[in-house]
Amino acid sequence: MKILSIEDLEKIRESAKSALCLREVSNKVVAEKSCGLACGTKHLQILICGGTGCKASSSHLIADNLKKCINDAGIADKVDVITTGCFGFCEKGPIVKIIPDNTFYIQVTLEDVEEIVKEHIIAGKRIERLLYVDPKTEKSVSDSKHMDFYRKQKRIALRNCGFIDPENIEEYIARYGYSALADCLLKRKPADVIDIIKKSGLRGRGGGGFPTGVKWELTARQKADMKYVVCNADEGDPGAFMDRSIMEGDPHSIVEAMTICGYSIGASQGLVYIRAEYPLAVRRLQVAIKQAREYGFLGEHILGTNFGFDINIRYGAGAFVCGEETALIHSMEGKRGEPTLKPLFPAESGYKGKPTNVNNVETFANIPIIINKGAEWFASIGSEKSKGTKVFALAGKINNVGLIEVPMGTTLREVIYEIGGGIKDGKKFKAVQTGGPSGGCLTEKHLDTPIDFDNLIKVGSMMGSGGMIVMDEDDCMVSVARFYLDFTVGESCGKCTPCRIGNKRLLEILNKITQGNGTEKDIQTLQTLGKVIKDTALCGLGQTSPNPVLSTLDNFYDEYLEHVYDKKCRAKQCKSLLTYHINPELCIGCHLCAKKCPADAIVGTPRKPHTILPEKCIKCGMCMSHCKFKAISVC
Repeated sequence: MKILSIEDLEKIRESAKSALCLREVSNKVVAEKSCGLACGTKHLQILICGGTGCKASSSHLIADNLKKCINDAGIADKVDVITTGCFGFCEKGPIVKIIPDNTFYIQVTLEDVEEIVKEHIIAGKRIERLLYVDPKTEKSVSDSKHMDFYRKQKRIALRNCGFIDPENIEEYIARYGYSALADCLLKRKPADVIDIIKKSGLRGRGGGGFPTGVKWELTARQKADMKYVVCNADEGDPGAFMDRSIMEGDPHSIVEAMTICGYSIGASQGLVYIRAEYPLAVRRLQVAIKQAREYGFLGEHILGTNFGFDINIRYGAGAFVCGEETALIHSMEGKRGEPTLKPLFPAESGYKGKPTNVNNVETFANIPIIINKGAEWFASIGSEKSKGTKVFALAGKINNVGLIEVPMGTTLREVIYEIGGGIKDGKKFKAVQTGGPSGGCLTEKHLDTPIDFDNLIKVGSMMGSGGMIVMDEDDCMVSVARFYLDFTVGESCGKCTPCRIGNKRLLEILNKITQGNGTEKDIQTLQTLGKVIKDTALCGLGQTSPNPVLSTLDNFYDEYLEHVYDKKCRAKQCKSLLTYHINPELCIGCHLCAKKCPADAIVGTPRKPHTILPEKCIKCGMCMSHCKFKAISVC
């Protein structure tokens, strides 16, 4: 099928709207009572999360079983089972949502399927045990709009995730998909489109925060017989899954945005660079590209114009450094994934030496809605210098782990304690790492910091691509710094000496400190060497790699001193600094600890208190985990 005019697009949209009508209405109105066929409801929809996280918990099997139970009940003509992208509330997945009453079921299992069909779908009765229970009120909540996790969110980049079937182009069209492309091709000049993006204030969501419209304009100015649009989908931060979830839940928004960018800068070819470790995102992108070609949104003479554009996928092997745009381009060219010194910028000489515009997934996801709703609308959201919203992967020692999207300027306190639901098990908050391995660890004194590009840099961290990992009192900040540095050392391309050698020396010093062999001079060396690496490394990976070390030195200097002088780790995470001790008053001499000790470090006779030999103890904790009388402690 080929769409050749705006009228054809409108016809598709109108015919597809009926499929989304129930979802649109129920998204605005919360039903006090559940709806079922016995209540007179004529048609129901069951939405089930089909993101990677929920699929890992068998959501795809739940969907298959729902379809089977509905078929067996003879109501397949009245109930649709629809697989969507990520709902965001990953801590409580798999998630099943019933439309039109908007009932939000959490942690659904295969054993729950038959009950959902019989009790809710047919009889119209909500299943209380599958509802979310608000920890503050201890009351069940039937609708997501009444959950603190969703209340302060504003979903723009994630607008279609958890709402549409990502493999159905007509559902995307019904949500005004490809209308932004039509508006640009049929009503606006390329320069006008770039002007809208510039006025919106959109900045790159990949970490650098460079103004998107300016980047497009720089590429558009270049004279060349060929230009490229590249989507950077090489998301490699530990604990980050923002881009992956957008590609899994709304791949057509990326296809549409890249095509708009191609029109604006004069490019005819798009490339998505995605790590092969994302098989579901790859498959859904492939489906979206195929459907877009079939409907005439990719290829020659798009919407009857003279503009032609197509998209292909390039696979990465999971190298973190290839998130840097010049290293990414080299990787796509079949070369070693190493960055190069700028200038020249990719806008001047990128893929195959041609002008190339590179934006990440989340940046592209904002483009269609900016065109549809206007630059002023987008610029009205967020803070003065950071417009719009930001998607974060909220993880770590937090009650509500998941994918969130908040307006720029939202404070860390709001994210952690309101959306995130506070620290797990009532523990004390210690730090939050923003920006992944390139960011810094912020403390309680930073909780009221508004989250945007500039404020996070001021307090010693950065936005990054959107990873946000929360830590509690049981985390050792020296070990945290060592963990992130160990990651960046392993991911360094090795091209420049500050990163290749300097970071290894930093890691060696951190290992020395966590093993109880550090000195005060080592702490001073960490500070000096970290600053030198920041100033002299070739690319963003090396320049930001010391951030976790420097920020923990700034905010947790006393922990470094404890490791060096007292040879102690207050969080009891550094094994070499731990001492296991048996309390003779609690030990009854059952000998179980001695049997379980792999190093034969425990001695004693039956029915008499035992002793741990420090020189033989390997500090594995096996004895403490098996002691039934809590006679073994660690200090």
